[in-house]
Amino acid sequence: MIGVALCGAALVPHDPLLPLGAPWGPPSGDTPLGTDALGRDVLSRVLAGGRHLTGTAGLAALIASATGIAGGLLAGWRDGPVSRALSALADLLLAIPLLLIAMLLAVTLPGTVAVVAATVCGGAPLTLRIVADAVRRVRTAGYVEAALGRGESGPAILRREMLPALAGLAGQDLGARFVVALQIAAALSLLGLGLAPPAPDWAAMIRENLGGAGLNPAALVAPAAALALLCLAVSAAGHAAVARSRGPR
Repeated sequence: MIGVALCGAALVPHDPLLPLGAPWGPPSGDTPLGTDALGRDVLSRVLAGGRHLTGTAGLAALIASATGIAGGLLAGWRDGPVSRALSALADLLLAIPLLLIAMLLAVTLPGTVAVVAATVCGGAPLTLRIVADAVRRVRTAGYVEAALGRGESGPAILRREMLPALAGLAGQDLGARFVVALQIAAALSLLGLGLAPPAPDWAAMIRENLGGAGLNPAALVAPAAALALLCLAVSAAGHAAVARSRGPR
């Protein structure tokens, strides 16, 4: 599903921007999912409509997860003013409704930048908390004490000892941040703050085809199903990363 979202534009049977028939036409041999509000092929627009959302969500998830992991390593390694300041900042960001942050950012920043910034504001604090707790649990472990005994510095221990141990957690967290970023990107697009028409976009397709749900339900259901399947595929990939990191039992 992730591959289809990224590369589906290469598989479209028709130009997703050109009308082929009447608005909200029913499925036919030439248009298996019918047509949309402007008579364009729904299947072609679904195949081409996931790349921008997926790319934006992937970029936002990477930045949010990396920011949260860095903050969590720093907050969990030593208890002190820096740890308390990072925890307080995370609590403050988590107290503000994420959709409100996203909408405020979307009216002041370009769409992709707004999604990335909102995902960092809403996702990095969660990652920070999880990673900080994990670091606190293992900072007194034998291999960490041994590294300290060898005279290794804190940053070296975090890089060589902690990060490999957190690989599975980081993979699962990246999947969770991707889902959050996808939800933000889709919500902004539904509100008309995403890609400009007529570019194909799953969330925009849902908004555009609400009025024709009774004439061609596939025009509404297909992009919604694609969004849901992409979230499930990424979540499953994150769980698989955790399972691989734990190894066979």
